[in-house]
Amino acid sequence: MKHLDTGAMYRCVAYKTLKDNMDIHDENAMSDLMDSIDIHFDEENHVYLDGEDVSKEIRMNDVSMQASKTSQLAIVRKKLVNLQQKVCASKGFIVDGRDICSVVLPDAEVKIFMSASSKARAQRRYDEYISKGINADYETIYQDIVARDYQDTHREISPLQKTEDAIEIDTSNLTIDEVVSKVLEIVE
Repeated sequence: MKHLDTGAMYRCVAYKTLKDNMDIHDENAMSDLMDSIDIHFDEENHVYLDGEDVSKEIRMNDVSMQASKTSQLAIVRKKLVNLQQKVCASKGFIVDGRDICSVVLPDAEVKIFMSASSKARAQRRYDEYISKGINADYETIYQDIVARDYQDTHREISPLQKTEDAIEIDTSNLTIDEVVSKVLEIVE
């Protein structure tokens, strides 16, 4: 099975706009960016932006917040959804992202909507940063997650929502192994 992390694609766009100090509301600049941007993954799921491995950089809090903003732009969503659909046309993919079931792959064979409390996700992100030697503040991470969730569920284009045919798994109090077991039960 191949894995496609669609969130990483949106984070690449966000990272590029931050790195190049772009005005995300400049439609011409964003259109040019989306026409020229090159995002790909290697076999180990490292993320490459214009040939550079940005796997670590795109996971930073400022990029997360920017991704929530840039993902609201029609030009960004259109281009990335189209790319995601093309990549997944060959089947055999595990795809994760915030609008996979509702927009990207509405006819997917299996739809799982994973959720977790804001506090659980903030603790996981905090632990991830600390384990990687990145200075982190739990409260800042928590507030950023709450703000991002609000933006994602209230955006005009493709708001985050669970589809009726998706099976929800609340992972707040589950280990990774427990989540995997639940997913395997559904898939099998």
